[in-house]
Amino acid sequence: MSEIQVGEKIRQLRENKKISIEELANESKLSVELIERLESGALIPSLSPLLKIAKALNVRLGTFLDDAPQTGPVVIKSGKSDSVIRFSGENNNLNDSKLEFYSLASGKTDRHMEPFLIDVHPPITKDYELSSHEGEEFIFVMKGEIEVLYGKETYLVSEGDSIYYDSVVPHELHAHNDEAKILAVIYTPI
Repeated sequence: MSEIQVGEKIRQLRENKKISIEELANESKLSVELIERLESGALIPSLSPLLKIAKALNVRLGTFLDDAPQTGPVVIKSGKSDSVIRFSGENNNLNDSKLEFYSLASGKTDRHMEPFLIDVHPPITKDYELSSHEGEEFIFVMKGEIEVLYGKETYLVSEGDSIYYDSVVPHELHAHNDEAKILAVIYTPI
């Protein structure tokens, strides 16, 4: 399984658009240090800053996962995608991955949705950091249970259950007790 180098993709896109790190930081409302650490591969990003960077670069989130663009349908057999990206929840530790996203549409050009199979690992700490971004998310729990913090509410979503929410409301999700597997479809307007 090949792990996509998100930092390298960010750097390539930024340089192709002739945007400095400082300009990208300003446009995405993130720190220069965070972008430098992402580009160098020194940390695993959480989803929220990655979405802000995608918006600032005027690309889809999936652009960070794409390799060879395809115009026809993308078929993934048995959910075994070779495109994986790991996200932390706290933006701080390269080895602290709590979410592993397996892209189900890597390479499909001009898509409007980002479908993923996600392995959700139990949290290391109870210090949850809620984030928000434009768009919507649909989550279907395939195995285990997840806890979704959404605004001031908490939802326990079990195997076979789903939740659909507006991403502008601060939110966070994590495995409730043991490992969980979810199908997530994320929509973010460009």
